[in-house]
Amino acid sequence: MSAVVNEASVRAALRDVVDPEIPTISIIDLGIVRAVTVDAAGVQVEIIPTFIGCPAIGVICDDVRARLAEFGPVEVRVCYDEPWTSERITPYGRECLKAAGFAPPAHVRVVEGGTFPLTLHQVVPCPFCDARNTRLENPFGPTLCRAIYYCPTCRQPFEHFKAV
Repeated sequence: MSAVVNEASVRAALRDVVDPEIPTISIIDLGIVRAVTVDAAGVQVEIIPTFIGCPAIGVICDDVRARLAEFGPVEVRVCYDEPWTSERITPYGRECLKAAGFAPPAHVRVVEGGTFPLTLHQVVPCPFCDARNTRLENPFGPTLCRAIYYCPTCRQPFEHFKAV
């Protein structure tokens, strides 16, 4: 072990691990790293999948193990105790999504009682030109967490990362 092993150094190293489906955003900025523990047994990382059936979770676990190998023994656990929400995406992560051509999810507004207002037509700004006159083409994108939109202003289709 040549690297300093503490929670901060592990989290810094995890910034190098990207989402395999959106390689412009780290798993830290996507908000799927739930916990990092460093003790005498090694490093333990808990990750939360964005969706239960996330096809990338195995690849992410392997990438975490490979990146943290320099720290000694590494255990990666997929945690279902707490659901992932799009509110976990960092502000920098939202910028990364936009720079990659994805419309970041809107912030979910929760009101007293645990409910939020129903939105019949969500305005999704275009990540390319910021136009607000975009239209939903298909609520089912390539993965459960994305929808397909179209911008008539710049004529670009784009994916919207759904708010969860």
